[in-house]
Amino acid sequence: MMTLDVTVVNVALSDIARDLDAGLGRVQWTVSAYSLAFGALLLTAGALSDRLGRRAVFTTGMALFTLASAACGLAPDAGSLVAARAAQGLGGAMVFAPTLALIAAAYEGARRRAAIAAFAAVASAAGALGPVVGGLCVQLLGWRWIFLVNVPLGMLVVAGALARMPESAAPGDSRRRIDPLGAVLGVGALLALHYPLVTGPEVGWTAPRVVVSAAVGAALTVALVASQRRGDGLIDLTLLRIRSFSGAAVLGFLARLTSLGVLAFTTLWLQSTHGYSALQVGLALLPLTGSLLVAGLFVARLQKTFSADVLVAGGFAAQGLGLLGLAAAGAGGGWVATVTGLVLLGVGGAVIFPPLMGVAVSAVPADRAGTASGLTNACYPLGTATGVAVFGAVFSARLGQGLGEGRGLSREVVETGRFELLAPALRPLARSAFSGAFTAVCLASALVCLVGVLAARTLRPEAGTGIPTGDRADTRGGGDRGVGRAARR
Repeated sequence: MMTLDVTVVNVALSDIARDLDAGLGRVQWTVSAYSLAFGALLLTAGALSDRLGRRAVFTTGMALFTLASAACGLAPDAGSLVAARAAQGLGGAMVFAPTLALIAAAYEGARRRAAIAAFAAVASAAGALGPVVGGLCVQLLGWRWIFLVNVPLGMLVVAGALARMPESAAPGDSRRRIDPLGAVLGVGALLALHYPLVTGPEVGWTAPRVVVSAAVGAALTVALVASQRRGDGLIDLTLLRIRSFSGAAVLGFLARLTSLGVLAFTTLWLQSTHGYSALQVGLALLPLTGSLLVAGLFVARLQKTFSADVLVAGGFAAQGLGLLGLAAAGAGGGWVATVTGLVLLGVGGAVIFPPLMGVAVSAVPADRAGTASGLTNACYPLGTATGVAVFGAVFSARLGQGLGEGRGLSREVVETGRFELLAPALRPLARSAFSGAFTAVCLASALVCLVGVLAARTLRPEAGTGIPTGDRADTRGGGDRGVGRAARR
């Protein structure tokens, strides 16, 4: 539900704008408000869950998300909808931040690996399924049901969590102070860093609000680090000294950048060059979502044989080959290249994330699992937003080269794939330029995948730290406290 709501709204923007009598630019904030609030609170929610109890934070966030979903579905105007979407993002962050810590506390050994693999596969597939679910709801029930469908599901999740989910408050952490200054600085820093990534592609990277927000984000980050150096604040900075943990966070950022960061352009390419509806685009992406789910069934078994660094390197290699396949499809390779590329992308994503999530919670002390979970999860939306921003710049530059000085071609029309608004004689040039820009995005993302292959070696155990990998992991709730002591030393 949390991941699905990142992408499900995209296909309904025009319907929302028409129904609420608002400009499309304003309604697009229904996407941005959720993403900004979600990304900004992840770090703080994860750290607070170690102090207040992970189940308590999870259920509170789920209740808030459910109420906000009802408010979205009943919103009378665009302003109310944007505010409700921001509340949804806050609730989503409180749900998502402690999830890895909750899984780690509830399962041990091979069952923990299987649970994390299932969680990662479903979460990744949900993001790609957003256009399908959104398209079905919009066409059959109306746009309000993309939010209202969350209400009964959210009520069931809250009831199930209270009845079946064990509390997993970190031992002794309730005695640590809440650190309101750290919480405010953490939320402010992530919000200020997310904002330019979300709005920069639309308003321009040199726009004053983008530059000011980036500068404020950098300043707040420095202030946050300075406030946490005393060691008893919101975030335990010694966790970043554990090479495998910091490596897992960076690799998670890169994996989201190369997967969901490219998905927006893949969706636009399918919709524009093939003339698909939103629902047809979702169905065309089924090779991606299907391979994610199917490959996810086997990841737990692979983790019994291969170490985390080998699996993550293999996953990035599969994604890189998939992106090369999509690049070939953009250059005229046909459906075989498209389907092959989507399948390899899905397989790569399914293989990358479970080992990364496993390392994130097994390489840190048990009483910092919530903080580690929030820190790792905070890198994911940043990776997605960075991917859209960076690849958007690549796309725009390559599109400009392809269009050249073509008379009568509207850059805005071509960028959004609305070729039907062009004169018939100009459409071949527009389609060629658009496909060339998509190919450039895929090639750039494939290069990032190569960086991921090389960086996966950071997940190898460090001599003397006892960081577990593969079957050697001590997956009991507090089995990695030695790592925390080594890091603090």
